[in-house]
Amino acid sequence: MTDSVFELKDKVAIVTGGGTGIGRGIAIEFAKVGADVVVASRKLENLEKVTAGIRGLGRRALAIATDVRKPDDVDNMVQKTMEQFGRIDILVNNAGASFNCPLENMTPGGWDVVINIDLRGVFLCSRAAGKVMIQQKKGKIVNISSMAGVWGSPMMAHYGAAKAGVINFTRSLAAEWAKHNIYVNCIAPGPILTEGYLGVRTAGGLAVELPPGSNALNRWGRPEEIAYAAIFLASEASSFMTGQTICVDGGPASRQG
Repeated sequence: MTDSVFELKDKVAIVTGGGTGIGRGIAIEFAKVGADVVVASRKLENLEKVTAGIRGLGRRALAIATDVRKPDDVDNMVQKTMEQFGRIDILVNNAGASFNCPLENMTPGGWDVVINIDLRGVFLCSRAAGKVMIQQKKGKIVNISSMAGVWGSPMMAHYGAAKAGVINFTRSLAAEWAKHNIYVNCIAPGPILTEGYLGVRTAGGLAVELPPGSNALNRWGRPEEIAYAAIFLASEASSFMTGQTICVDGGPASRQG
């Protein structure tokens, strides 16, 4: 029996923002299909719970406290991954942040925080891991954007702009690094039921319930449903895809009238 093209047997993956939400879901599902996983985020206590789960699945795991806005932190993440595992097969740029705010009330500092985490972080992590992948002559990068980057997002213009930048960055980098056999693709999630997303809605005074007709399936997505798309893009199953963005959003919203 041949191995499945969807598996990640003995691959080494870095998942940023891996302590909670979508990142945690990706890290665990990667381990289920055979990957050894490095999880990185600012809060080490969240990461340690995830690495325990990965080891419970029989895979190796490493937690590294990392602020993706800081080049030294990112370089340290890559260096420690190489010391532990000797290579980097997959990078998932998932770390992100946002908050609700009318644009007229947004401060430059608030704008910069979201842009720096959601877009600068993707650049810094891709650059650092990409140098390793170029030497290896192989690699997979999966960027996590958002449907806000496709359609925009009222009250979160900073977030929509950053996530649109991630989509464009994905296309640019895919074209630039194809010669190195590095594949760069992107996922744009719709409404996913995570602690972070619910926190943003609650802090902004928005209803926790998903409004009727928000998507064709009329429900929240689950973190593992983004992880399944990430597995596809990180595996050999996507061997003729690069520079693409997959929308995982529950389908088109209903339109009436």
